[in-house]
This record gives sequence, C-alpha cells and structure tokens, in this order.
Amino acid sequence: MSTLQNIRDEIEQLSERRVDLWHKLSEGRDPSVAAEIKDLDDRIAALWDEQRQLRATLRFGDRSRIVARARMEERLERAA
Repeated sequence: MSTLQNIRDEIEQLSERRVDLWHKLSEGRDPSVAAEIKDLDDRIAALWDEQRQLRATLRFGDRSRIVARARMEERLERAA
C-alpha cells in the first residue's frame, strides 16, 4: 500500500506531464498524445480513488472490521 505522500507526489508528476501533453496537443492533433492524455487521466483518477480509500482507512479503520462490527450490532438488535 502506498503512503499518502507517495500518492500525492505521483499525482503531481502525472498532472505536470498531462499539462505538457495538452500544450503539445494544442499545436496540432496527434493521436498518440491524445491516447497518452487519456491514459494519464485514468491513472490520476485511480490514484485519487486510492488516496480517498487510504485516508478513510487511516481515519476510520479497516473496512472489513467496520462491516463485521456493523453486522454484529445488527444481529444483536434483531435478537433484542
């Protein structure tokens, strides 16, 4: 699992590369540049998702434990 700082650094690097590609694309249509921009967009979106997941895990704990605890509480409420 990556650290938050590693994820932020990678997002920043990829964003800078994307800006450069947009400038290059503004000079003229190039399918390979457009494809690379799309790939970068997908990777950046995935990194943002990973960052949100990691922040939630750090703040609230492991998802599987939260779900298990909620199910146990639900069973106790039904039994009561």
